[in-house]
Amino acid sequence: MIRPQTDLSQKQAISLYKNLLLPRRIEERMLKLLRQNKISKWFSGMGQEAISVGVTTALSDQDYLLPMHRNLGLFTTRGVDLYKLFCQLLGKADGFTGGRDRSFHFGVPEKRIVGMISHLAATMPVADGLALASKLREENFVAASFCGDGATSEGEFHEALNLAAVWELPVIFVIENNGYGLSTPTSEQYACDDLVDRANGYGMHGVKIDGNDVFAVMDAVSEAKEHALKQGPTLIEAKTFRMRGHEEASGTFYVPDEKFEKWDDKDPIDRFAKWLKSENIVSGDDELNDIQDEIDDYFLPELERALEADDPVFDQQTEENRLFSPVTFPERSSEDNSTSEKRFVDAIQFSLRQAFDEDDDFIILGQDIAEYGGVFKITEGFVEQFGKDRIRNTPIIEAGALGCALGLALEGFKPVVEMQFADFISCGFNQIINNISKGQYRWMPPINITIRAPHGAGVGAGPFHSQSPEGWFMQHPGLKIVVPSTVKDAQNLLHSALYDPNPVLFFEHKKLYRSIRNTTPDHCTPEELGKAKVRRQGTDATIITYGMGVHWAQEIANMYADQGTEIEILDLRCLAPLDMETVKQSVSKTNKVLLLQEPSTTLGPMSELSSLITEECFEELDAPIIRCSSLDIPVPFSPKLEKHYLADKRLKNKIDKLLKY
Repeated sequence: MIRPQTDLSQKQAISLYKNLLLPRRIEERMLKLLRQNKISKWFSGMGQEAISVGVTTALSDQDYLLPMHRNLGLFTTRGVDLYKLFCQLLGKADGFTGGRDRSFHFGVPEKRIVGMISHLAATMPVADGLALASKLREENFVAASFCGDGATSEGEFHEALNLAAVWELPVIFVIENNGYGLSTPTSEQYACDDLVDRANGYGMHGVKIDGNDVFAVMDAVSEAKEHALKQGPTLIEAKTFRMRGHEEASGTFYVPDEKFEKWDDKDPIDRFAKWLKSENIVSGDDELNDIQDEIDDYFLPELERALEADDPVFDQQTEENRLFSPVTFPERSSEDNSTSEKRFVDAIQFSLRQAFDEDDDFIILGQDIAEYGGVFKITEGFVEQFGKDRIRNTPIIEAGALGCALGLALEGFKPVVEMQFADFISCGFNQIINNISKGQYRWMPPINITIRAPHGAGVGAGPFHSQSPEGWFMQHPGLKIVVPSTVKDAQNLLHSALYDPNPVLFFEHKKLYRSIRNTTPDHCTPEELGKAKVRRQGTDATIITYGMGVHWAQEIANMYADQGTEIEILDLRCLAPLDMETVKQSVSKTNKVLLLQEPSTTLGPMSELSSLITEECFEELDAPIIRCSSLDIPVPFSPKLEKHYLADKRLKNKIDKLLKY
């Protein structure tokens, strides 16, 4: 660890020691507060300070940091406001999340810090997106993403590293290998000698360092940044040791005593203090004690202030308002009054093309979307028009692509992610419902991400290419869910989604792509998402539906009209936000309701709507609410089986039952 004094001035050396000591002294005080029940949980980074401090010191203020549980030194070295930091750790109103999330689950955009979530490795693909933004705009910053040894077994770790290597992104991945994933030793986590060996498999630079030597960390990170900006990512494995439990309640009984003895001699702060004395930068222990007193005087008043700060006060409207950012569509005047006939698929392509032509911040990620144009040819010709920087093939990585999109959105891009089939969205579920949907509620700025997903059955594609998963996301606040049924809505609602500064899931029915057509204007008209529309006026009953269900409803309503029965059709268009006002108006008008959906019956979107109508419109009903859904079985492959699976097979019987009341 000894290095010539000329490499570091006396002032710089003392400053570095203070940066190492500050998180240790804060932690020691936090452990006392934990015992006093003034904080609920603590994840200790004692013994690992050299990694957080070394990485942060070696990087510039423009470089992004994506920390995990044990990186307190990262926040303090980057100069995060201590009062707000302590309020966050104490769950106070003045914390970075206002009490909405715990401990280190927060980010500080102005400090270029992107906060973690509990799901390990989930922010690593986000680092890819930030790094891609740097590369596209030639801004020469890097993103440094932290994880522990346990997180290296997660799928998003592998997806993030692979994507960074393929795209040669300026990312530094830092593994804090402290020997244990909670209680599981590394010998039971992986079979290779060192985790850094995995770098070879991804074709990236890798280096193993002593994570308790702050100079070794700084040197490795400085070299990694230079490499990242010229050639691509680096994987750093920093060997260290966790001196306390995974979190304090779990203890350390499973760790052999000899390991503590071995690593206690490698304590990064004690080692640096010895170096300071050996280099005559400090005169002895008295001067070190004076520095410690100075550190305590620096942070303790802010901690005491935070302890007396106000707790959060619940206000439902305030909490709900944090879910979404206000929408303002760009002003545009179009003198183009031309129209043209378009199929459903053409309208989607048209909307995307107009947006990409209007705004260079739009970028699309997905499998086979570039030269091939996507499996449904939505982006055919886009590479020639907009270039490969903006029309980007990804490896087969749903979670990696979605996390990358989040990083791009944090840097002001407007990413679009195409799921090759909506069925595959399950592989990105964690990113959508945990990282993306909760972001703005917790701490993030507006997140403009549009996720396009071809869904639906009726094309003989079998159980893994025919599902309608839109209802899976309704119970996760922070997402808008759009399912168009007409050519015009496909055109305009997609354009609305693209410019909405909030995450939008846009489901496109595969069977509608080339089976319906209509004449629409040759320009898009954005509108507020979350407004239902009456597609057909009626008096005897209402069918409430969306997507393909609208076409089934139109067909049967025509049949009943020939018999003198007028059925109203209400197209929800959006499942979130849900337009209950228009629903109430239609229920009050016809007094009988059939809820039609393509997904299977149990826990489908219409189950929720049925409950809402029962609660809010019970006195308006002249009959029980009837649901018509597909069967509670996987979607069969054979067309002869599939037609009996789908909801429209039972629609006439359900309508007859409703009308008889």
